[in-house]
Amino acid sequence: MPQWRTWHRPLVVFAALMAAMTVVSGVGLLVDDRVLAGAAIWAKPFKFAVSFVVYALALAWMLTLVTRGRRTGWWAGTVVAVASLGEMVIITGQVIRGKRSHFNVATPFDNMLFQVMAVTVVVLWAGTLVIAVLLLRARIADRASALAIRAGVLLALAGAGFGYLMTQPTPEQRAADRRGAADVVGAHAVGVPDGGPSMPFTGWSTTGGDLRVPHFVGMHALQALPLFLLVLVALAPRVPRLRDARVRLRLVRVASVSYALLVALVLWQALRGQPLIHPDGATLAATAALATATAAGTYAALRPGRKRTPGPDGRAADGPSLRRTSGTSGTCASTAPPRPGRAAADRRSG
Repeated sequence: MPQWRTWHRPLVVFAALMAAMTVVSGVGLLVDDRVLAGAAIWAKPFKFAVSFVVYALALAWMLTLVTRGRRTGWWAGTVVAVASLGEMVIITGQVIRGKRSHFNVATPFDNMLFQVMAVTVVVLWAGTLVIAVLLLRARIADRASALAIRAGVLLALAGAGFGYLMTQPTPEQRAADRRGAADVVGAHAVGVPDGGPSMPFTGWSTTGGDLRVPHFVGMHALQALPLFLLVLVALAPRVPRLRDARVRLRLVRVASVSYALLVALVLWQALRGQPLIHPDGATLAATAALATATAAGTYAALRPGRKRTPGPDGRAADGPSLRRTSGTSGTCASTAPPRPGRAAADRRSG
C-alpha cells in the first residue's frame, strides 16, 4: 500500500475535518437534548461525519492507484471533497438553527438549502464516477486487488444513487403539495412516516422499510471489499491455501457477487416497506439462498486446483502426457514431428 503521504491531499484534509466534526457532534449529542424528527438533533452530523471519514480516506488511497489520467483524478477527488464539505456545512448549519436539512421545503430559505444540498450530492456522485472510470482503466498488477477496488467503487456508486429514491414525495406529501401545505418532500422510510420507532444509533425504522439501509450497505462496499482482501492477505502466512493468488482472486469474486446480491436484497426489502430487523418469509428465504450460495462459492474457491501432470522434460503440463507406447518393446514414440535432419538420415538409410 502506498505511503499515506502520497494520498490525495484534499481528501485527506477533508477526512481530518470530518474526524474533528465527529468529536464536535459527539459533544453535541451529550450536551444538547434537542430532538428533531424523532432523533437526537446532532445524530445526523455525527453519522455523516463518521461516514465521510472512511469514504474520503478510501478514495484518497485509491487515487494513488490511478495510472492514466492522474490530473483528472486529482481534480475529481478535489471536487468530491469540496462537494462533501458543502453538504456537511448545510447539515450542521440546519442543526444549529434547529431545522431539518433533508427534504425541508417549509420556507423559501430551507427549500433553497435543500436544493443546494441536492446539487452537492449530484456533484459528489459524478466525481466518484470519474474516479471509478479511472480505476477501471488503471493497470493494477494484482488481479484480486483490482477486482476488490473496482467492484467496491461501482457498488458504492449504486448505493449513493439510491439516495435519489429518498427524494421522491410520498402520496401524502403529494396531496399536501396540491393544497400548498407541504413542509417536507421526500422520506427515508417506506410505508410509514419518518420519525417513528427506530433502531439505536442508525435510526433505521423498525416499523417500515428504510432506504438508508441499501444506501449505507452499498456505499460502504468501497471499504468492505478491499478490507476483505486485506484480511485474506493477513491470514495467508497461517492459512496455506490463501497464499495462492488465484485462490484469493476466486474468493474476492465470490465476495463481490455476494455483496452485490446483499445490496439488492436489502433494497428489495426496504421498497416493500419491511423493517430490516423484521423480515418476512420471502426475505428469510432469499437470505438463506444467498448464504447458501456464498458458502458454496467459498468452498469451491478454496478447493485445491487440478494437479498438473509432469511433461517429458520434467516440467508441469496442463494435460496428460502426449507420449504413447508403441508395439511390445515398451519404447515410447513422441507425437512431435521429427526434426528435418533426422528425417533425411532415415530416408538415406532406407
